[in-house]
Amino acid sequence: MSNTKEKILVVEDERIIACDIKKCLENSGYSVPAITAYGEQAIEKVAELKPDLVLMDVMLKGKMNGIEAAEKIISFFNIPVVYLTAYSDEHTRHKAKITQPFGYVLKPFEASQLITTIEIAISNHHKELIIREALEKEKELRELKNRFVSVLSHEFRNPLSTIFTSTELLTNHGHQLSEIKKSEYLHHIQNAAKHLNQLLSDILLIEKSELGQFKFCPTPIDLEKFCRALVSEVELNAKDTHQVIFNMQGQYKYDENLKSSKNTSLLATKTLLPCLDEKFLRHILTNLLGNAVKYSPQGGQVRFDLFCLQGEVVFRIQDEGIGIPEADQENLFTSFHRATNVGKIPGNGLGLSIVKQYVELHGGEITFASKPGVGTTFIVSLPFRYG
Repeated sequence: MSNTKEKILVVEDERIIACDIKKCLENSGYSVPAITAYGEQAIEKVAELKPDLVLMDVMLKGKMNGIEAAEKIISFFNIPVVYLTAYSDEHTRHKAKITQPFGYVLKPFEASQLITTIEIAISNHHKELIIREALEKEKELRELKNRFVSVLSHEFRNPLSTIFTSTELLTNHGHQLSEIKKSEYLHHIQNAAKHLNQLLSDILLIEKSELGQFKFCPTPIDLEKFCRALVSEVELNAKDTHQVIFNMQGQYKYDENLKSSKNTSLLATKTLLPCLDEKFLRHILTNLLGNAVKYSPQGGQVRFDLFCLQGEVVFRIQDEGIGIPEADQENLFTSFHRATNVGKIPGNGLGLSIVKQYVELHGGEITFASKPGVGTTFIVSLPFRYG
């Protein structure tokens, strides 16, 4: 006897037979949430009740017969159907077979035969769902792999081409080049090498994430000092084209008064700092600040705000850059996805995917708002404990 309480919708035009079927199913541990004699109503009930199986008579009241109703139920809801009918002629069986039912039981029926058919139908449907899910996952992995290979081949080809061309010019024509030109080609080589190194680092981070190898190690951090140091680094790399404006609101430090063990009349003050993973936090903020600068090619201001709340810190980074098209926003944190308006701005589409994972390792949340031609604002909220 089944104890799973699967729901079965009974669609039968003979009321007495429908009641007998309901009693038989309930005695076997199934739930019968509704009975109907109309095909149109059967579709409505399936949408409302989401049964695990539909027991369908072929001949029904109303304009829609059971085969027509089953075809729509299977197509729209992917719910298994077992036919229970007195019609066994070749024409009826052929029409029913086209709908790919999970069973076909002829009246009059034995209770054991009906229950066995239903059990097999539900089991086969569950197996089918598992197989479909596995195939869909395999398809997604195959598409990701193809995109991965495509992006890598493109991302590696450009810097390697730069390195090859620059070294060839220096080797074959170095004696004819001015010191300024030599320096320029060497600069191209350095930038290309940095790009390749960053790409390899990002790929390794993605691999570690998929293998679950990230180790979350929160330690006390002086956030104001930490953020101001990051701003200096970003401004140094941005040169004179951008201005990063840092602002802090609230107090993240906590002073705890402790009684001295030697003299109870004396009070010692201990300053506690929020505990966050410094390595992950550096990557989160460096990436977002770097993107704010990179995707503001005309320069301008980047606002970097730190809000200190009770048990939570919020970072807001706002730029005046190219913004993100609405069509790209849904996939912004997907690996290898880049917005359609980035043009020749370098990137591999991995940065934000890694940032999101680091935020989630903190138990935090990252959100954004963006408008093309106006700019983008990212907000990162991280809960913390004092330490």
